[in-house]
Amino acid sequence: MFIHPQIDPIAIHLGPLAVHWYGLMYLIGFMLFLWLGKRRARSLNRPGWDDKLLDDLLFYGVLGVVLGGRLGEVLFYHPGYYFSHPIEILAVWNGGMSFHGGFLGVLVAMALFARKRQIVWLQLMDFIAPLVPLGLGAGRIGNFINGELWGRPTDVPWGMVFPNVDTLPRHPSQLYEFALEGLALFALLWLYSNKPRPVGAVSGLFLIGYGSFRFLAEFTRNPDDGIFGLMTFGVSMGQWLSLPMVLAGIGMMMWAYRREAGIGIKD
Repeated sequence: MFIHPQIDPIAIHLGPLAVHWYGLMYLIGFMLFLWLGKRRARSLNRPGWDDKLLDDLLFYGVLGVVLGGRLGEVLFYHPGYYFSHPIEILAVWNGGMSFHGGFLGVLVAMALFARKRQIVWLQLMDFIAPLVPLGLGAGRIGNFINGELWGRPTDVPWGMVFPNVDTLPRHPSQLYEFALEGLALFALLWLYSNKPRPVGAVSGLFLIGYGSFRFLAEFTRNPDDGIFGLMTFGVSMGQWLSLPMVLAGIGMMMWAYRREAGIGIKD
């Protein structure tokens, strides 16, 4: 059994400014996105896909992640609390970002970016899909440092006590999600996208991979304490939101390969 290290959520103080670990993890995620994006753009050798385009792409992506992620947290998980304390909606440094809300925000942001730059939206999504998982993993490390999104009680040898919750050993579910949604999903997508694939196939694999990994990890994660908890059939809100991703991903990959067989287009 282990005990959560109770890390101070504030990494450093810069005068009156407090820099939180959670914010630093997001910054690391965005920097990894930019670094990997430049490597991926060079490997694809597409005219016009230069550093300036990637900088602009990151800007749109950050807006989609932050605005969508926060609104998703407010609307999907804790609407009652945030509507009663609206100023807390702005306190993103305390944690509380919904992946599914951030995902929808990125979809909208990338649609706007693709329209502005006259890029095929689905090709753009195929490009960014392998760049996302390491940022997701960094966010899960931020959750672990904050001592939030802890797991369900367990008797496994690596169970961890979160003193801010109770004295029961629990699954360190944040670290499971770091390993699955971050490292494993990155490896899967990076290797798969290294060869030409039908347009939409990489995006489809992202949907299947993230949805499946998140669905599995939720069995060890304590249900969110908002208005939902465990829902129909003992399935959590995170699992219900992940199921449509898996189904959409399967449908997208089937469509992509059938389309390729018909017209021979690859990304």
